[in-house]
Amino acid sequence: MAWVLSGLALPHRLLSRNPFHGCDVAETDFFHHDDVVAVLTTQPLDRVLDYRAPEGGCFAGAFVEVPLGPRKVIGVVWGAGQGAVDPSRLRHVIRVLDAAPMRAEMQEFIHRAADYTLTPLPAMLRLATRAPGLGDPPAMRRILRATHTPPSRWTDARRRAMEVLNAYGGLALTLAELTEAAGVSSSVVKGLIKQGSIVEEETPRDRAFPHLDPARQGKALSEDQAAAATALCAGLQSGAYGTTLLRGVTGSGKTEVYLEAVAECLRQGRQALVLLPEIALTAEFLSRVEARFGAQPAEWHSGVTMTERRRIWKMIGQGGAQLVVGARSALFLPFQNLGLIIVDEEHDTSYKQEDGVLYNARDMAVLRASICGARVVLASATPSLESWANAEAGKYDKLVLTDRYGAAVMPRIGVIDMRSESLPSDRWISPSLQQAVNERLNRGEQAMLFINRRGYAPITLCRACGHQIGCDHCDARMVEHRFLKRLVCHQCGDSKPIPNACPACDAEDRLAPVGPGVERLSEEATSLFPDARIATLSSDMHGTARDLKAEIEAIAAGGADIIIGTQLVAKGHNFPLLTLVGVIDADLGLQGSDLRAAERTFQLMRQVAGRAGRAEKQGIAMLQSYQPEHPVIRAIVAGDEEGFWRAEAAERQQAGVPPYGRMAGIILSGPDMQQVFDLGNRLARNDVALRRIGAQVFGPAPAPIARIRGRHRVRLLVKADKSAPLQGALSQWVGQLKLPAQVRLAVDIDPQSFF
Repeated sequence: MAWVLSGLALPHRLLSRNPFHGCDVAETDFFHHDDVVAVLTTQPLDRVLDYRAPEGGCFAGAFVEVPLGPRKVIGVVWGAGQGAVDPSRLRHVIRVLDAAPMRAEMQEFIHRAADYTLTPLPAMLRLATRAPGLGDPPAMRRILRATHTPPSRWTDARRRAMEVLNAYGGLALTLAELTEAAGVSSSVVKGLIKQGSIVEEETPRDRAFPHLDPARQGKALSEDQAAAATALCAGLQSGAYGTTLLRGVTGSGKTEVYLEAVAECLRQGRQALVLLPEIALTAEFLSRVEARFGAQPAEWHSGVTMTERRRIWKMIGQGGAQLVVGARSALFLPFQNLGLIIVDEEHDTSYKQEDGVLYNARDMAVLRASICGARVVLASATPSLESWANAEAGKYDKLVLTDRYGAAVMPRIGVIDMRSESLPSDRWISPSLQQAVNERLNRGEQAMLFINRRGYAPITLCRACGHQIGCDHCDARMVEHRFLKRLVCHQCGDSKPIPNACPACDAEDRLAPVGPGVERLSEEATSLFPDARIATLSSDMHGTARDLKAEIEAIAAGGADIIIGTQLVAKGHNFPLLTLVGVIDADLGLQGSDLRAAERTFQLMRQVAGRAGRAEKQGIAMLQSYQPEHPVIRAIVAGDEEGFWRAEAAERQQAGVPPYGRMAGIILSGPDMQQVFDLGNRLARNDVALRRIGAQVFGPAPAPIARIRGRHRVRLLVKADKSAPLQGALSQWVGQLKLPAQVRLAVDIDPQSFF
């Protein structure tokens, strides 16, 4: 469900008065039977609801089931009741759920995050209750324990099974765990159960995670790494909030450094959270955690089963999970004693949620840590300009790792001037790059060809009439995915078979793909390097995270000669044999009017180049460019990161845009384009609330993709000084607008994209 503004009136969060703030959890910690309590539900309502406490009472923050009309819904006891309803008319809380109560610091985090992002509080609560079956009774499972009764007859298989059980010191195992560890069949174990040598027991399925041992020896650190790790640990020992920007070149060992901070956090008995930008990074990272601490942590992302999600959510609240590795939504888990948040690859755009509740996990991590007195580590080789500026201003501590770990050295970066290359119109790998790839193949090394486009071709064009096949529901061209034999819209996900005839003029066999995607590049590489083993990595080409993990592990072990990849390959993977990275269309991200275009291109190119030469042999990155004299390309080649950031910061400061100013995006959408535009114009004309704080309004204008899923989209952009009280002015400004039933309004504080 997308939490946007719709209907006849705007929800409470965009009104000047906030009715939720009337509930003060500090008034009492426990409510007795029949006391009036305020319950916040996840339903899209504009207020908390008063109920009577159940028999036995309930704590503030308790997760409860309450009646709402004919339904039963989940909610949280938010504080004392407001008393607006006659107590005799109030219904009772049905029951208190078997879950640790929400801590006051979590309630404050939800409140402040909702206030900052201008999100209805029930929508924010939904992020904090993303565990299926919270109201279900505890799920049970069968476990096996050894007894002191020997079997009547010993066999090798029986002996192995009993030795495994005894080796675990009395800990219980499931049937599957025991058979796998002992290498025996289930019939062997069942025979031991009949003999009385093993007993079956029922136990709750929601169990604590294996203990992580911070005393285990980690990898030997270099002098710079050890100094950085010591500084991070000192911050944790202070017991006070603080944020540190851990900046290190690709391959400098940032992960090993912040794992030492995790170890210190665990030694203090506190919980730690590591955020990763992509699910594809999780498997490799989990292996490193297991090597460091002797067990795997809790794992939270979209690929986790519903049963495991429920277990993780409950165990975190009970203190049964020391470390969580997860995607951005893990920030809203009910940590009991959070001491450390790591945001790995903190610059990554996937930390910004672009639908539903619009928030940036990097910023929310800092907010949550400041509330609970935790430390934050923002780790990146190419930090966001926001984090760089905060470190320069002294708001964040800064640690810098300048060298790669061990014998590895930074790759050399060069530019191939495509204006001087002789290349057919249907080819994209230049002769110079082709020669460099062949040299690596002859030496038994790996090469990577990178292009930041999924699919086969971004445009399918009719050569008879010029028609470009677009999505039926969006103002976007459909992307050809030849491996799937379909055209796919990357905005709404709609797809259709690749037609034989033009849908506009019916001309047959005149449709042609225009431009390269990762699949087309793979096809070209197969033609140019027929004897090479080619692996193609793209987020939409692997059915499951497990398949992707297996593919990456095989490549790292030398299972491919050439890697063809999209942005997926730029994020944290280590391919020891890779010594050449070739970038197709290095200029691609410099096009358009996005104020972060230069920053993102610089980050992506530096990250991709950093995949090369991470072992003993020095690598090289070759950027194919039609604009080799562009300042961003020149900065990438020169490796002048500080120079680039200072130049970019100066431009942003002069323009008064983030991080030296504030911005908010307003997106109006609806089925009637004229109606949406009229509403946008009405907002733009009645901007008194914004002018009072010195803010400017730009627009309305059609969004770059003006129609998605059949809804027309109009954008307005608000720009204000850094110190301006933007949220209050925005609330008053949009609060004057009465929305028709089919129109939605979304407010995006600190927009990261402008599509």
